[in-house]
Amino acid sequence: MRVLGLDPSLTQFGWAVHNTRLSTNRCEARGRFQTVAKDTFVDRYVHMRESLRGIIRQHKPDRVGIESPVFKELYSEGMYGLFLYSCEALKGEKMDTIFFSPKQVKAHARLHLQRPDWWEMKKPDMVEAAKGHDLADHPTAFNHNEADAYWVSVASGRFWEFWDGVLPIDELTPVERDQFLRVHTYQRGKHAGEVRKSGMLYREDDRFFLWSQA
Repeated sequence: MRVLGLDPSLTQFGWAVHNTRLSTNRCEARGRFQTVAKDTFVDRYVHMRESLRGIIRQHKPDRVGIESPVFKELYSEGMYGLFLYSCEALKGEKMDTIFFSPKQVKAHARLHLQRPDWWEMKKPDMVEAAKGHDLADHPTAFNHNEADAYWVSVASGRFWEFWDGVLPIDELTPVERDQFLRVHTYQRGKHAGEVRKSGMLYREDDRFFLWSQA
């Protein structure tokens, strides 16, 4: 499966194509879309949306994963706007898409580096994890936006293979089990005894979308 991973940014929008069928050199392509602050916000969004459509048409991925913006206290109108334009492009191109939060993406890279759970994954850590996973022999350097996009593509590839039944449940990592299959049973209060399935697998049309069937 060829999976396109996306790390949206108004200045440097990272992307990477990961091929889950290969044992080495699985990162088939990577790069960034760029805009400058002097351009109007609408022009920047349109440029990113059309650049994304161009990459999809050029590389023809099977599935997509995208890093979703952080809301609540870290809510950013600019990032949310870019995220919506990106989703418009993905739906228009009929790409099945899974959303990963930044924290979830970092968890996959942290596990690969065998860092403790409390370790704060920063930009150099994400680049180190990407190099160690598949990019050590690449002749050209890459920045943290591409490294983040690469890890989105890796995590997304694992989710989609599990969704398709290609990846057995006993081969999931602890991080994947928690993110894909999390189930919580309330022990106290008015909801005691109730079961909440919050894992990604149970959240179609919320955390993942089968836009190829639209």
